[in-house]
Amino acid sequence: MPSPFPGMDPYLERPDLWPDFHSDLASEIRARLNQRITPRYFARLSVSVTYEVVEIGETHIVRPDVSVHRPSSSGESPAPVAIPPAPVKSRIPLEVPLRLYSVEIRKADTEQLVTVIEILSPVNKRAGHEAHQEYRRKRRDLLRSSVHRMEIDLLRGGERPPLEDPVPPAPYYVVLSRADRRPTVEVWPILLWDPLPVLPVPLLEPDPDAPLDLGAVVAAVYERGAYGVQIDYRQPPPPPPLSEAEQAWLEAQLRQQGLR
Repeated sequence: MPSPFPGMDPYLERPDLWPDFHSDLASEIRARLNQRITPRYFARLSVSVTYEVVEIGETHIVRPDVSVHRPSSSGESPAPVAIPPAPVKSRIPLEVPLRLYSVEIRKADTEQLVTVIEILSPVNKRAGHEAHQEYRRKRRDLLRSSVHRMEIDLLRGGERPPLEDPVPPAPYYVVLSRADRRPTVEVWPILLWDPLPVLPVPLLEPDPDAPLDLGAVVAAVYERGAYGVQIDYRQPPPPPPLSEAEQAWLEAQLRQQGLR
């Protein structure tokens, strides 16, 4: 079942779906690039691990409030010693590991790093999270290097990495920073109803850019992940809320597809 949307499906931003979609998106980008850039280059995944706090329902564990010592081996029976329970109970945050993927393009003969494609996750856009700070540091280091950098942001929420000049408002963006053109960057603002673009992935001179059809990538990941049977399109999409124009378009699109 294909997605009912011509571009990015905002329902894929659901917190329980995004990690699965994110990892498969990186794998599909790697696979499609390797069809284009070998044998001079290769693309491979790079993974970093951070930790995310998850909310859990309270669990009930039955434990005795009083501990009684067993009789000693001498046969004597010492008097039981009561151990009082703690004055109060609480819970500590539960952290689970979260894998974040990017795609690296390297020269085949030397493994020189040529281009990095970053796919933003919610923790990268959450101020105060360690992954947000680490992402900013990595971004700064790459922008000071001779490596090309592409940033794919398919998340409406969160704090976006800053740009010096204003760009048209949009829910999704792709930003390409070519090493030889900094500080100028190329920006693709993507509206909810826009098809996802074919992106130019830079290599080393004199090799031409490798085309990456982001729309075809997302469509393939959507179908392979069977997201169509996991999403209830009768429900509103995850936050942040859509604008009035976006909401009207989304409802019309879903009605046209027989999902509303």
